[in-house]
Amino acid sequence: MKKQILHSLFSQFTNGGFTVEYWDGDIEHYGCEEPTVKIKFNKPLPAKDALSDPSLVFGEAYMDDVLDFEGPLEEVWKLVERNKEAWSSNDWKSKFAGVIRDVGSIVDKQRQKQEVQHHYDLGNDFFSLWLDKTMSYSCGYFRHPDDSLEDAQIQKIDHTLKKLQLQPGQRLLDIGSGWGWLLVRAAKQYGIRGVGVTLSEEQVEASRKRIAEEGLSDQIEIRLQDYLDLEEDDEPFDRVVSVGMFEHVGKENLPKYMDKVHKLLKDEGLSVLHSITGLREHGVNSWINKYIFPGGHIPSFRETVWLLGDYGFHVMHAESLRLHYAKTLDHWHSNFSRHLDQVEKDFGHRFVRMWDLYLRGCAASFRTTGLNIHQILFSKGLNNQAEMTLDHVYQE
Repeated sequence: MKKQILHSLFSQFTNGGFTVEYWDGDIEHYGCEEPTVKIKFNKPLPAKDALSDPSLVFGEAYMDDVLDFEGPLEEVWKLVERNKEAWSSNDWKSKFAGVIRDVGSIVDKQRQKQEVQHHYDLGNDFFSLWLDKTMSYSCGYFRHPDDSLEDAQIQKIDHTLKKLQLQPGQRLLDIGSGWGWLLVRAAKQYGIRGVGVTLSEEQVEASRKRIAEEGLSDQIEIRLQDYLDLEEDDEPFDRVVSVGMFEHVGKENLPKYMDKVHKLLKDEGLSVLHSITGLREHGVNSWINKYIFPGGHIPSFRETVWLLGDYGFHVMHAESLRLHYAKTLDHWHSNFSRHLDQVEKDFGHRFVRMWDLYLRGCAASFRTTGLNIHQILFSKGLNNQAEMTLDHVYQE
């Protein structure tokens, strides 16, 4: 790609300041302030139209060692956010801002299974390198700044379970049950009977093994099953929880999720939905869609709440955990960085660069853009028996 094209693009960034070092040694300063980050091109970009799909072109360029960043990646995100209006007249606002592309296609069950396996069946050995002992692949909850990642994940599980106000003998459904720690803790602390569903064979194997080791096989069942295939039998669930799964169902399937939970949850039952959310109704960018989470859709908070009313769900509480997720990603990236040699041996150099960008980029997005994460507690119909306050949730 010709340097003039990149120069034209970067010249639109009038707020803030950054430096670009081109492959021929030329160094240019852009913006009106002191540079906060440096973008270094090791060689020209591939002969693609970077203006048509910048997230994909620049993401692949990083994976292929075409470019590098010097300085916090958050500063790149801040520059993009601060300069949206400056280049919106050229339609670059909608093309370059990041989390913008709506996949917009119906995700059938087979495709969704393949998409989940694309990510989660990379192997338990891979995820265990950088997750904590609980294998929780979702936002932690940091009660104190110096909490360890494991402490934060256990606190997140407890935080979620407290909101559900569980009672002994109740049936709890976990949609997207991951490696099973939430159900194990619910069974041990509250005496519930649990069912977990996931589309990842690796997660099913690891979950069942741990449940057996804990002596909880008579209380918890893990199924390799699409949640939409769950039968609506004569014994509905008292509680339904979903942590980090809703953003993977696809835009067209958001109503299907709500409808299924409505059919599976008993009247006055409680549910917690824990999901990444966006400020507006956009999909994931094309780089994330291609390499990390195919078929995903980041729902906005408002479209999620809007859907709840259509299915007779009453919102009881909503909480943003945005900075908790940024801190969680910091921990994940730190752990990941300690095992680069092993990951490169198993998956290759390009994979290492891809996951490095994914983990750092997501942490930066939670700190600098409208990307958020919410826990929403709601009931099916009015529940007049639930606790009137959430004091029990926030007391240590």
